[in-house]
Amino acid sequence: MVMRLSRKPTEGQGRRTRAKGGQGCPPPTTAEGRGAAAFIIRGTGRGARYVLGLMAGTSCDGIDAACVRIVGEGEAMKVRLVHHRHQPFARSLQRRLLAVMAPSATRTEEIAHLHVELGEAFGLAARRLIGELGRRERPSVIGLSGQTVCHYPRVRRGRTVTLQLGSPAHVAAIAGLPVIADFRQSDVAVGGQGAPLVPWTDWVLFRHPKISRAVQNIGGIGNVTWIPAGCGARQVIAFDTGPGNMVIDGLVVRISGGRRCMDRDGRMASRGRVLDSVLVRWMSLPFFRQRPPRTTGREVFGEPFVARAWRILRAASRAPEDWVATATALTARSIALAYGMFLPGFVQDRGCRESVSECSSSFPVRRRSTEIGPRSSTQIILAGGGSRNCALRRWLERLLPQASVRTVDEFGIPAEAKEAVSFAVLAAARLDGTSSNVPRVTGASVAVPLGAVYG
Repeated sequence: MVMRLSRKPTEGQGRRTRAKGGQGCPPPTTAEGRGAAAFIIRGTGRGARYVLGLMAGTSCDGIDAACVRIVGEGEAMKVRLVHHRHQPFARSLQRRLLAVMAPSATRTEEIAHLHVELGEAFGLAARRLIGELGRRERPSVIGLSGQTVCHYPRVRRGRTVTLQLGSPAHVAAIAGLPVIADFRQSDVAVGGQGAPLVPWTDWVLFRHPKISRAVQNIGGIGNVTWIPAGCGARQVIAFDTGPGNMVIDGLVVRISGGRRCMDRDGRMASRGRVLDSVLVRWMSLPFFRQRPPRTTGREVFGEPFVARAWRILRAASRAPEDWVATATALTARSIALAYGMFLPGFVQDRGCRESVSECSSSFPVRRRSTEIGPRSSTQIILAGGGSRNCALRRWLERLLPQASVRTVDEFGIPAEAKEAVSFAVLAAARLDGTSSNVPRVTGASVAVPLGAVYG
């Protein structure tokens, strides 16, 4: 991977992310020890093209922009990250976005204003990244995720409703490039849930002939893509595992009075103890018994959930570290439970096999390994901001001894850039006419190319 060490950014233009571990975490292993590992995917095809991906996730912390170099078409793409930058949202914009996210009630006037303002923000983020690239690296198209503010899978007569803000027309006008957007709507239109959308790109990027891989994104929400060794794109399994950082972050904001928005490196969780009675109560939620296809979001684990959790946790303990430890345990336990229920080769402990509500919830735990083969033959690849949480990673390693736990940084993509890279690849697939949804994952009736072209 070529990580660009380009001009110093001007004040207020965000930050560039390089492939390195979070503070306090062991650094990932990369080529030459510099975080510059080549990230090459098999396949051949036409000459190189450059595509820019724009992503704003459920954490609602800002925009990630990533430019990738792609050689080949469709499933034969070779992908290499060229440059990535993160542009934080202004505090005022972030507050307004959080205020309109479902299940909140809001005004259509505010939705309309945010649609345009986010389009302008995405466009400026794209233009700034393009300005940091060389002439030969200028992208030809942009893949835009949009900012999801409402996602209700199959709520009325089996119909999914989902809404992403960020006007593609404004992005195209500001960046001066065509934009491919509405990826989720393309899947919903053929009966899918519109999420998760990255399993096909995960297969393109991470498939291996001999190693099975679980690509676990831990953003606001956690989601996994299971890629069995040597499998085809339509054989992957993917679904949302439950909360990622969303509950943890919400509690830290309340604990700090808004001065902090995350448990950096999992330091608070590491000092706390898990409140077993609370965790067992949370793990009895219906979502954790739901079989794939399944998706979730702020509608289930957002501010209303955090408000209820705040009251329950304060009644159970006076120590804020215990509250954060319990929320972190929820993320780790829900991931491990989902693997044991739905992914081959991962075996839960007896309590989790018998009943969701009876899961043993003590942390940290030590269990006899139930792996079905060498650890090197099964890998868990962590991505998203949660991959920097050292406490969460340690707990996952102990809960899931069947696999070795790695981070996406070790494969040449900074954890914060991975989703933006995925939307760049989805945009390229749309230009190639390649179907990039996975019907067994989203519940769609047919595989289709995702996205619509603007500009």
